[in-house]
Amino acid sequence: MSISLVLIPLTMAAVGAWQASRKETDADGRTVCHVQTRMRDSELLIAALTDTKAAVTRSAQTITADWHGVRAQFQRDSSGIWQVDFTGEVDEQRAPEIVSAIDQAYGRQVQQTVLAKLLDRAPSAGMTVASQTVEDDESVTLVLNVGARS
Repeated sequence: MSISLVLIPLTMAAVGAWQASRKETDADGRTVCHVQTRMRDSELLIAALTDTKAAVTRSAQTITADWHGVRAQFQRDSSGIWQVDFTGEVDEQRAPEIVSAIDQAYGRQVQQTVLAKLLDRAPSAGMTVASQTVEDDESVTLVLNVGARS
């Protein structure tokens, strides 16, 4: 089976809700589902796909992820919105579940990137790390002391 998903940035949530509510097929007869996402950065997307245990390859225009029995090909449309075409052992229920798992992994990648930037820039801003705690929900609490240049 093959399914195409349009991954809509969260800033377009109202449009995404409308699009997700209608059934659509493309010219090849594939089911097209619209799924809301925050994914923009291709490097973070690749890292997120890797976190989901996908074998990832990249060409100039496409990011391809392979899991056991499922292939996903990510491409940007003319508006810069990611579209993903799934093939293999996937259906209308499983495809959005896969995208949700990728989106969660992407969120963790964004969190790690922001945290790394904060830790890197803290000394030049006159701050030192007092503590860093990772909670059960994977949120991070970072306490910085101000006024201590290194």
